[in-house]
Amino acid sequence: MTGKRALDESSITEAVLARFGAAPDPRLRAILQSLISHLHGFVRDVEPTSEEWRGAVDFLARAGRISVDGRHEFILLSDALGISTLVDAINHRARAGATPSTVLGPFYVDDPPVREDGADIADGEEGAPLYVDIEVTALDSRPIPLAKVDVWQSDREGFYDVQHPGEGPHLRARFKTDQAGRLRFWTTAPTAYRIPHDGPVGDMLAAASCHPWRPAHVHFMIEAAGHETLVTHIFLNGDPYLDSDAVFAVKDDLIVDLPLLAPGKGPDGRVIDAPWRWLKYRFVLENASR
Repeated sequence: MTGKRALDESSITEAVLARFGAAPDPRLRAILQSLISHLHGFVRDVEPTSEEWRGAVDFLARAGRISVDGRHEFILLSDALGISTLVDAINHRARAGATPSTVLGPFYVDDPPVREDGADIADGEEGAPLYVDIEVTALDSRPIPLAKVDVWQSDREGFYDVQHPGEGPHLRARFKTDQAGRLRFWTTAPTAYRIPHDGPVGDMLAAASCHPWRPAHVHFMIEAAGHETLVTHIFLNGDPYLDSDAVFAVKDDLIVDLPLLAPGKGPDGRVIDAPWRWLKYRFVLENASR
């Protein structure tokens, strides 16, 4: 066979680029052509055997099969390869003074239960009580009232509520800041945990001698009119995995000290009969870009 049908390693990439070069949407066309060029370049660089390529395709198929409600293996893969952090960094080149953003992660749930200021979202969960006392402001330090604040975290065993089929929302809530931009609530101090590692992403980490641990943290998503939505974590200082987070999400400005405090009365008058922690933090939102 000769001519245009005789595609080989020197001509296949040009042929595929030409095929997709007719995409009518210019952005889609640019994305597809870049994707094709980089993927073909990767294959030329690695020169995988046919068995290795079938293994790669099977890896992706397994990731699809294991992704069900409460389990998003492709998000986990993006996180574990640092792609989620790279995309976040590109899209949030924050101005000086704004709170750094970080990855959303695979366990966010839209429309969590709405709770009132001062609520206890631990709902009986074991662990050191944590009093969260935060302020949300603009870049010029003006408080932002009525900002929507979504909060979620893992339990003491390192699992999120969506990983427990049949159970309701737990350790997650939606709040609004008061007129002074303040919000206070009770929860439990988070602990380090392992990302789901019983699937293809876990197999990849094990094969590369990489651990699956994430340092202890609480997730926040904060929305307010006229400002960029902030998706971030707050991490506990001293956690052994701060420098080796499995999803590369730790930033220095998001690490806080949470020393254990003696039993007694909490800031809101609640009597606490065990050692507890107090998280104080000011979140600074960027102005909307458009």
